[in-house]
Amino acid sequence: MQQAGLADDDDEEIWVKEEDDEEEEDGYYMDPRSPAVWTPGGRAGGTSNRRRAREEKERTKMRERQRRAITGRILAGLRQHGNYRLRARADINEVIAALAREAGWVVLPDGTTFPSSSSFAAVAAQPPRPVMVAAASPSATPLALPASSALPLRGIAPVAARPISHRPAPAFALLLPPRAAAASRSPADDVPDGNSSHLLAVPVPVPMDPAAAEDVPVAKQLQVPDVSPRPPERDFAGTPYVPVYVMLPLRVLKASGVDGVMVDCWWGNVEAHKPQEYNWTGYRRLFQMIRELKLKLQVVMSFHECGGNVGDDISIPLPHWVIEIGRSNPDIYFTDRAGRRNTECLSWGVDKERVLQGRTAVEVYFDFMRSFRVEFDEYFEDGIISEIEIGLGACGELRYPSYPAKHGWKYPGIGEFQCYDRYLQKSLRKAAEARGHTIWARGPDNAGHYNSEPNLTGFFCDGGDYDSYYGRFFLSWYSQALVDHADRVLMLARLAFEGTNIAVKVSGVHWWYKTASHAAELTAGFYNPCNRDGYAPIAAVLKKYDAALNFTCVELRTMDQHEVYPEAFADPEGLVWQVLNAAWDAGIQVASENALPCYDRDGFNKILENAKPLNDPDGRHLLGFTYLRLGKDLFERPNFFEFERFIKRMHGGNIS
Repeated sequence: MQQAGLADDDDEEIWVKEEDDEEEEDGYYMDPRSPAVWTPGGRAGGTSNRRRAREEKERTKMRERQRRAITGRILAGLRQHGNYRLRARADINEVIAALAREAGWVVLPDGTTFPSSSSFAAVAAQPPRPVMVAAASPSATPLALPASSALPLRGIAPVAARPISHRPAPAFALLLPPRAAAASRSPADDVPDGNSSHLLAVPVPVPMDPAAAEDVPVAKQLQVPDVSPRPPERDFAGTPYVPVYVMLPLRVLKASGVDGVMVDCWWGNVEAHKPQEYNWTGYRRLFQMIRELKLKLQVVMSFHECGGNVGDDISIPLPHWVIEIGRSNPDIYFTDRAGRRNTECLSWGVDKERVLQGRTAVEVYFDFMRSFRVEFDEYFEDGIISEIEIGLGACGELRYPSYPAKHGWKYPGIGEFQCYDRYLQKSLRKAAEARGHTIWARGPDNAGHYNSEPNLTGFFCDGGDYDSYYGRFFLSWYSQALVDHADRVLMLARLAFEGTNIAVKVSGVHWWYKTASHAAELTAGFYNPCNRDGYAPIAAVLKKYDAALNFTCVELRTMDQHEVYPEAFADPEGLVWQVLNAAWDAGIQVASENALPCYDRDGFNKILENAKPLNDPDGRHLLGFTYLRLGKDLFERPNFFEFERFIKRMHGGNIS
């Protein structure tokens, strides 16, 4: 092992392993000058051949040391000036991978590299123009290549090219004209010395004759121009105002410029002990505090339990009197194939069943919402309450509880169907009889378990039973039960909150999105395989009641998911693009939330791109954004600075 110091950073070092370039095989030696001549043991070639071999070996080692020295300087520069997370002993493969990811490409652990859907979206959104490849040789002339065309929108594994984000075209090996580059930049993107960088280029090495390379200085063999630490950012000054809400606690958030707060009104707290006995005292005190701060309120009608999901740090069960009913009649809960009950929320099978002390589930929900509307009438009249979000399932989202951690599910498992309580089974039998195939009155018996992969099941694999006559029947019934539940509850919500904005939260099940079956979406109730749009029926029922669609995971980037969980075939960007367009095509408003904690600029920029699509011909943008997963990390100085900066850009303000 030989240790070589880095010229630009004495604190960093790279370990170099000298490799012997002699080729030996079964006692035979290959003459490097005459590769077609093999001599036993390397002796018959004579002394001159051995001397030439040693000289060639020394020259090879010298070239290798020069290349590694260049790699070391590149690593030091990227770590120091470009915020690249490269380890001190990184090799050239890691450098290339980091640059490719920065340019919007996806690099899998085995080295497989392909363009992300976001990079193709940017290319497709721009008019055709030449792309310049910067050559490494000082005397080379840039080579003009035709611009790439967009890929089909409904592709499946291994690449799904659905244009969703509006990132700039990949910076890897691209040259932008100074005028165009300047137009796409803001003052904040200037390089540290104060000079604007108009060349967004990474040199592409040109093969050089090994003998000639010895006479060329190291600095000329590979020249790296100055590049800005970050890719150009859009200037959101003057763009539409998108309000930003936060989940409690308030703390210092008022000063950051947020528009309001989101508050869960828990069914298990308010109607805890007896039917139709509501205790709103705590909420009244809280709402008064929010009014004094002159903030708006988004209120969630939370008909599910709190605890056991991402971000839950407290436990709020369903009302005690409902739990007592569940002890004697556990079929009021969603149930999996093994008979395990999920007590997070009530099964949609009891929506019209009088099992809750003489009331149906939808009647219980309506009475709760009507009580809230009467109790806080003044907040509606004064406009303090700006929106009511209607909880329709697990986590307050319109979905089946198909991936519960309490039953052992771990990401990226496909989940399980939740239709085995006797009420939903009765509905399935009725649908099968109406179709004339009573044998179809059953759930799939080859759909795997919570942590299965699609290709390892007979139902979800490519060409599996999900696309058979029975599979299409079952999935249509399963997803229609979800839509019917939304229809029933929203009809009563519109009566209770007449004249008030209402919304429904839809979860972003983005894993296995790049497979044909979209298995995780199917078990959650979204009938959205690669040959069907499963979100259009949901958008249609929301349109019927003038309800907005609140969607999650708008901060997630596909290439990040591939880096962490390449086996999940996730595509959050493709999913967001599909759902937002399904809603906008139906003529309904769209709001969004983050799915995971978000403190960095990259995540905030992804939210901005989705909130205000670039060059949208209709000028469409999000109705609002709610920041979830608020924790103490947000209030660390650099994180809170990024949060304030994000809010200003969401409001269309100038950050310079």
